Amino acid sequence: MTEESIGAPVDVRVVRLAGGDSHLWLDPALEVYITAMGYPRGIEGQRRALWREHVSRPGWSAYGAVASVDADRLHGSRLRRSAAVQSLQQRRLGRAGTREDVLVGIAYGYRGAPDQWWNQQLRLGLRQAGCPADHAAHLLADYFELTELHVHPDAQGHGIGRLLLTQLLTDRPEARVLLSTPEVPHEENRAWSLYRRFGFGDVLRNFRFSGDPRPFAFLGRDLPLPVTDARAHRDSRPPVGNH
Repeated sequence: MTEESIGAPVDVRVVRLAGGDSHLWLDPALEVYITAMGYPRGIEGQRRALWREHVSRPGWSAYGAVASVDADRLHGSRLRRSAAVQSLQQRRLGRAGTREDVLVGIAYGYRGAPDQWWNQQLRLGLRQAGCPADHAAHLLADYFELTELHVHPDAQGHGIGRLLLTQLLTDRPEARVLLSTPEVPHEENRAWSLYRRFGFGDVLRNFRFSGDPRPFAFLGRDLPLPVTDARAHRDSRPPVGNH
């Protein structure tokens, strides 16, 4: 387990999540995902089944950001109590805390493969954009797919996404990491800012996935992360203020 403290009044620990413990952390992670993305309630079942299937894929890895929060700060907040997260932390840390442990961030991914839907969508988009077949084959031959990276809105803006991304990508054996993210005007949101700071470049822009009308961008960068950059991202511990 890796711990990162980013200061009072909220301490955040970045912890590695085990697939065998998904019954403990999956529902809190979906709560973060739905809230961060602004999705309507009711899609949890479909996403739960998909995320469980992802856990079994080769190279799967996940990290969570767990905040230890005074119980009275939860009243009126979008952060929700989660006994499941508390149980996970007691099991991992061997202690029972006096404060509430709440999952505030989730990041996971796995090794890409030709039989995966996302891979097939990117391959189609590259072909439609006129990308040479040998270049597309090289790009998709050895990569880690950054599938999900989300921070709860009440905890955004304090470096939690940076910590999650650093932990997830450090020591990956693949040649590169690829991801997709919704297009936004002038790339002006926290996700785009984070990916650009990490050196992600354009792979394919304004692609529309089957069944989703929004345009998406595919971004990528070579691995491994430079040692100095990974250390700087990991050791940066900005304070978290009041929500």
